[in-house]
Amino acid sequence: MIDPYFSRNAKALPKQSLKPSDIQAADVILISHGHFDHIYDVPAIAANTRAKVYCGNGIAEAMIRNGMERGQIHEVNSDGENFDFNGIRAQAFFSRHVKFDRWLILKTLVRINFRLLRYLPLMREYPQGQVLSWRLIVEGKTIHHFGSAGSTSDELARLSRQPTDILLVPLQGHSDIIHIAHKYVTALQPKVVIPNHQDNFFPPISTMVDPQPFAEIVKRTKPDAEIKILEINETVTL
Repeated sequence: MIDPYFSRNAKALPKQSLKPSDIQAADVILISHGHFDHIYDVPAIAANTRAKVYCGNGIAEAMIRNGMERGQIHEVNSDGENFDFNGIRAQAFFSRHVKFDRWLILKTLVRINFRLLRYLPLMREYPQGQVLSWRLIVEGKTIHHFGSAGSTSDELARLSRQPTDILLVPLQGHSDIIHIAHKYVTALQPKVVIPNHQDNFFPPISTMVDPQPFAEIVKRTKPDAEIKILEINETVTL
C-alpha cells in the first residue's frame, strides 16, 4: 500500500466506503510524506496487518504517538535506497513537497474561517518530514509514485534516466497544479498517466480539483500516452 488514507469527514467527496478496519492483509506500507491525509490511518492498518512501514525521516514519531510500534517502522536514510519486497523491487528517492502558493493559502483560510483553531492541531501533529517518491518494478513494468508535486527540475532529470511505464502524479497543493503536474509527464515520458489526490478529501481544508484540464494537456502534448482518471476504489488492470 502507498499512503493509505480512508478517514474522510462527513462532507468529503467522493464518499469513501472503506475504513481502516476493512484492510486485513498488507505486507508493506510505503509513505511519501507525513501529512495527516497520508499517514493518519497507517497505525490502525499496520496493527491489523502487521505490515512494515517505510517512510522518510521526521515522520515516525507521529505514527508512534498514534499507536504504531516502533519496530514496524523502517526510516529511509539515503536517497535511492533499494528494497526487495517478495520479488517487487522498490527504490525510494528524496523529493520535495509542492509549495503552497499565496492564492491557494488565501482561499483555504477563507474557507476555514473561524474553524482554524479546530484544524490547527491536526496539521501540527503530522509534520511533513522527508518527502519520498517511490519507484516500483512489478511484472516488468516501472511504476513511479509521487505523493506531492514539488520535485525540482534536477530531480526529474535524474529520474528520467530510467524509463517510466506508469506515472502516478498528484493534483493538489497549488493553484497551478495542472501545469506543475504536466512537467512530470514531460520529464518522465510515461506510457500511462494516472492522476491522483484530486478528491475533496477533508473539507474545508481541501477542495476538489478537476482532472480533465490535466488530461487534455497530456492528450495534446503526449498523444501516445494513455491517461486514466479513476473512480474512488476502482481497480485498474494495465
